[in-house]
Amino acid sequence: MNDGSDAECHIKGNFRIRGIRSTNPVAVGDLVEIQTLSDGTNWIKEIEERRNYIIRKSTNLSKESHILAANIDQVALIVTINHPVTSTTFIDRFLATCEAYRVRAYLIFNKTDLLTDEELAQLDELRALYESLDYPTLAISAKQLNAEGNTREALTALLTGKTTLFSGNSGVGKSTLLNALFGKELTRTGKISDAHDTGMHTTTFSEMYFLPQGGAVIDTPGIKGFGTIDFEKEEVSHYFQEIFRVGRDCRFSNCTHTSEPGCAVQEAVIKGSIAISRYESYLSILNDSTEGKYRG
Repeated sequence: MNDGSDAECHIKGNFRIRGIRSTNPVAVGDLVEIQTLSDGTNWIKEIEERRNYIIRKSTNLSKESHILAANIDQVALIVTINHPVTSTTFIDRFLATCEAYRVRAYLIFNKTDLLTDEELAQLDELRALYESLDYPTLAISAKQLNAEGNTREALTALLTGKTTLFSGNSGVGKSTLLNALFGKELTRTGKISDAHDTGMHTTTFSEMYFLPQGGAVIDTPGIKGFGTIDFEKEEVSHYFQEIFRVGRDCRFSNCTHTSEPGCAVQEAVIKGSIAISRYESYLSILNDSTEGKYRG
């Protein structure tokens, strides 16, 4: 409410037939107009136009979308090198969606305290890759986040005065990080499955938390995969800045960078100036139009 109080609200069914092909027509971060009836119940009457949002393919209905959050300033994507492994495909799909909807993205590599020397070297390589593409990164251990220190100060500076979406796979430590930031238990933390080294959901719905220094964090349930939606094939390269840049030198202006002769992007991949992991992520998004492709 305008006075800062909470109000339990209902949503009218006609929101679901207004061409909003989403499993959740109202998302965390939405600004809404509320109507209070004579019996005291509150109904969401209107949703104000969103300035942006982060959306993905619904896990259950391949033709439907799910809006993670709306009207945000930035995304902090929490990822882990191990325990569990966050794939570069997941990272790149998420980042491509941030590019498509013009939302600034940061990568926070968590659980550094659990990494071997080899895994720490992999961490350094990934940080170098994404920072070269203008995605700022932080490497942290949420369990060892001290009340003072450079890491905490960097996180505080990142979040202050902004509305930030926290997202990532299940088990990457979003809840632990939030609890450490606020100095109290806001959300339950879960254990990692020993059998599959994957996370188990502890956050069951999205929720916004307001920071004492100003700003807000939107915590979302962990997600296994990130299916893109509403991407036109000829536009996918625009969301991979290095592919878009190099692609200007292709022989054909409508090059898809898959099998065409004179493709500068394929040549750059062979030479190593475009990371093969990024190129493979690009190709996977091109294939998303296949019915039922990449649910989850």
